[in-house]
Amino acid sequence: MEKLIEAVKKSFEKKFSRQPLLLASPGRINLIGEHTDYNEGFVLPGATDRAVIFAVAPREDRRCRFYALDFDQDYNTDLDHLGHSEWRWPDYLQGVLDQFLRAGYALKGLDLAFGGNVPIGGGMSSSAAVEGGLAFAVNHLFSLNLDLLSLALLAQRAENEFVGLRCGIMDMYANLHGRPGKVMKIDCRHLRHEYFPFDRPELRLIISDTGVRRELASSEYNVRRRQCEQGVRILSRYYPEVKSLRDVSLDMLEELRREFDPVVWKRCAYVVRENERVDLACRDLLRHDFVSFGQRMNESHCGLRDEYEVSSPELNWLVEAALSVPGVLGSRMMGAGFGGCTISLAEAGAVEEFKSRVSAVYRRRTGREPAIHAVRIETGTRILGS
Repeated sequence: MEKLIEAVKKSFEKKFSRQPLLLASPGRINLIGEHTDYNEGFVLPGATDRAVIFAVAPREDRRCRFYALDFDQDYNTDLDHLGHSEWRWPDYLQGVLDQFLRAGYALKGLDLAFGGNVPIGGGMSSSAAVEGGLAFAVNHLFSLNLDLLSLALLAQRAENEFVGLRCGIMDMYANLHGRPGKVMKIDCRHLRHEYFPFDRPELRLIISDTGVRRELASSEYNVRRRQCEQGVRILSRYYPEVKSLRDVSLDMLEELRREFDPVVWKRCAYVVRENERVDLACRDLLRHDFVSFGQRMNESHCGLRDEYEVSSPELNWLVEAALSVPGVLGSRMMGAGFGGCTISLAEAGAVEEFKSRVSAVYRRRTGREPAIHAVRIETGTRILGS
């Protein structure tokens, strides 16, 4: 991480000839609770030691100059002419600035360089790391005094309204509220959370990246969201108290099954079961029962693959290969789906065999090498200094 911080700092100084404020904005993992956040359900994420590093300084005018180290690209705009870019990455930054302006905050321009080691499009929410990090930086630089929840909601609106992905709150919330060695059970309806310990030296969390960028994820994500909303409309005709799938039981779904399109029913059933799995997984953590916790992860992947249908052959191959390694307790796809990463829970002594065996299986299946790395649960977005 030190090399990355130094590289971003030097790129800023070279581009803009002054000293920046430095921040780290982490990617997130989600142990269980996928596609439940926009259904007002429960999720169990944590911030990681993989992060986007920002070097940023305010200007006296309204110009904004951005430099993306990972792409070696410059983008210049100003606060009065924020618009979409063919490169896509500037939109995540502009969307955040747009939300501050819409909310009536008086901003000036800024110079910014950033780079990271969060896999782009890999299911660890590099987009939320960019959005949450810039929201945190702007709040600090211009002394706006917004709390972390307000910043998370602003970053979510940036992605919903400017970028155009109707994501839930989980990614931004985890990015800003993370604590080292702790995961958080987030109630996505009431926007509150409870921390659970996840700092076991004998266990490792392993991210395996398919290398498949998620071209279908944005469009299919919005399709899944509409299908869930359709299910809620059906259920609420018979159960007026149902406002989201958070309010639904499997018994209610079974009772009204004939009212549903079969595909919509499957989507809703997955979400209801996944919410239950999050609650049971938190009980497992309190009992230090990681064997049971791993089984919940396996069940989650089966639901994502068969009911929600957002997995892919590559994700399934990585999960199957992981579960063939002795000492692996659980594995599942993570994120929006159709590519990206898997997350696996393994005994520390299994990591080397995991890397060797999973890589060999994936090479044989695809001809490509998967990126595999163990991650730690770390602090959320924070100032590093200047």
